[in-house]
Amino acid sequence: QVQLVESGGGLVQAGGSLRLSCVASGRTFSIYATGWVRQAPGKEREFVGVMSWSSDNQQYAESVKGRFTISRDNAKNTVYLQMNNLKPADTALYYCAEREGGPSVTAASFRYWGQGTQVTVSS
Repeated sequence: QVQLVESGGGLVQAGGSLRLSCVASGRTFSIYATGWVRQAPGKEREFVGVMSWSSDNQQYAESVKGRFTISRDNAKNTVYLQMNNLKPADTALYYCAEREGGPSVTAASFRYWGQGTQVTVSS
């Protein structure tokens, strides 16, 4: 059973930056993709970005392209989400999620989920 633990959320002013981390454990498969999904109050979960295990395939939602970047350190079983030029619309609970196989831009396709870390962007 894969366990994912996010950290790094917080309160930041518009235009600021945050870096989220996601530490994985218990993984038993070698081909996988790790993504970030967010959910704002009263809204459905929204795909943010995803990266393959080999880091050669990344995809991002249009709303965050050019501002958010995913990276990974496989030696540390850690995936990062660097968020720059944050906007109030980015306020949400951010989840790290993982699926066996290749990347997907569909939030529902991820099987394993962390508990989430809150990001709040003030105007």
